[in-house]
Amino acid sequence: IEMSCPPLEGAVEGQVVTRFPPEPSGFLHIGHAKAVLLNEYYAKHYKGKLLVRFDDTNPSKEKEEFEENIKKDLASMGVVPHQFSHSSDHFEKCQDLARKLLSEGKAYMDDTEQEVMKEERALRQPSKHRESQDPKTALKRFEALLKGADKDAALWCMRAKMDMSSDNGCLRDPVCYRGNLTPHHRTGTRFKAYPTYDFACPIVDSLEGVTHCLRSTEFNDRNPQYHQLQEMMGLKHVRIWEYGKLQFVYTVLSKRKLQWFVDKALVPDWNDPRFPTIQGCVRRGVTMSALRKFIYAQGASRNIVLQEWDKFWSVNKDEFEPTAPRYFGVAKNGAATLTISGGDAEFGDAAVAAKTVALVPSNSKAPSTVPAQTRPMRLGNQVLLEAEDANTCKAGDNIILLWWGVVEVTSVVKDESTGCVTSLTGVRKPEVKPSSKMKQKFNWVAQDEDVCEASIVEFDHLITKPKMEEDDKMENFLRSPTKGTMPVLVEPALKQLKTGDIVQLVRRGFFRVDAPFDAGNPAGSLELVLIPDGKKSAMSTLSTALPHH
Repeated sequence: IEMSCPPLEGAVEGQVVTRFPPEPSGFLHIGHAKAVLLNEYYAKHYKGKLLVRFDDTNPSKEKEEFEENIKKDLASMGVVPHQFSHSSDHFEKCQDLARKLLSEGKAYMDDTEQEVMKEERALRQPSKHRESQDPKTALKRFEALLKGADKDAALWCMRAKMDMSSDNGCLRDPVCYRGNLTPHHRTGTRFKAYPTYDFACPIVDSLEGVTHCLRSTEFNDRNPQYHQLQEMMGLKHVRIWEYGKLQFVYTVLSKRKLQWFVDKALVPDWNDPRFPTIQGCVRRGVTMSALRKFIYAQGASRNIVLQEWDKFWSVNKDEFEPTAPRYFGVAKNGAATLTISGGDAEFGDAAVAAKTVALVPSNSKAPSTVPAQTRPMRLGNQVLLEAEDANTCKAGDNIILLWWGVVEVTSVVKDESTGCVTSLTGVRKPEVKPSSKMKQKFNWVAQDEDVCEASIVEFDHLITKPKMEEDDKMENFLRSPTKGTMPVLVEPALKQLKTGDIVQLVRRGFFRVDAPFDAGNPAGSLELVLIPDGKKSAMSTLSTALPHH
């Protein structure tokens, strides 16, 4: 798949090194997917290298669990970096370079309270320590910070001397080092102070030989800081190349805000299908080939566009629609029983029989290279119909049982209290050919002891606002409900499905198996997650667990 990307400035074939630096403070989400796939694309395009470096500079937020899941997500996307590394591999070098800045008077130690510092930076007012502190005192304070000597030492941080009068707030003496006694998930209690991301990133990029640092345009104001730090420390210059961040309506991509949903138990974990994480998207039915196609179609534009989900889901559906096996299922609640008499050579007199049907209809978009497959489908003297289908029937109607044939309805029994049809009788009419004039075309399931009860699960957006602003309070925009479950009776063949399989329930939609059938707990153990199709209106007129979006 080709991506519409401009050439990298200064790129030399065989020498380009790009990097993807995720922080292990959460799972990868769909926004990260664009970042890593862009880096991968350019590395391959120039026959260079892709590095994956875990930015583990804040032990308060980072966990081994997140790092392992990031590796899992990269593998599921088919991303194979030339090297895995960690910012913590270079902490000693970061300390040495910090000492260099302090000894040369290019940085200083500051114990200004956080809120006061924020106000001073806004007013472009220098810290009281900026000019009065000598390098010897600064180095002494820095060593105390590194050792975590006492509570007083932890009050200090290191700031780089840049330009307090700059219109760019990121150049107003940024913090480069701060204390943190939280044990690190890799280094334990070896370090008591850590470089900030903005300090470590230009150092480690240069040390690891990165030639092109790909960053989203949200880093625009921080890019001059990145290059000035490299210049101040005498490090190799790394080119920065910018791209527009990927955003979707009704979607939160901030890891801090996603963690809020987990902490509030609004979702059980980061892999919930309502989350835009890679693992959440996979459980919702996203294929990795579709994810690549969608992101490649976006190209490397610098424009930030708030994407609608419908185009993405449409691209996704194109990936599995041609080959997904088709089956029948009927909503359990209110299902009506149709008793059929009069069989034919195809059905015979047995209470339960079977016929051979195509696993995928011949009119699907399946590639010619995919061989046609068939499967047995249960037939029976009694079949189950959807409640809303049964309620349209009256004696004398010719109805079509899809993939079987025509049945003439001979009687209808209704519940006196509700007026809903509970049972019907009919006669098979093998001599009558289905026609387009017959509007009652029903999915159905043979009623026998092997019928499988499954759960259809549908999800909705977690929030009600298309685009959340930075100062919006999440609790003011929560959607409810966001999950709906419906019991369905499906063909016994579905008991063989595995987690991750994608199938279509005819007239209902496409589903991904989230949990396979469990013979020890048969009722509802098979969980089928509805995959959105990108259509504004539902593809099915049948009842659903949640409103269609």
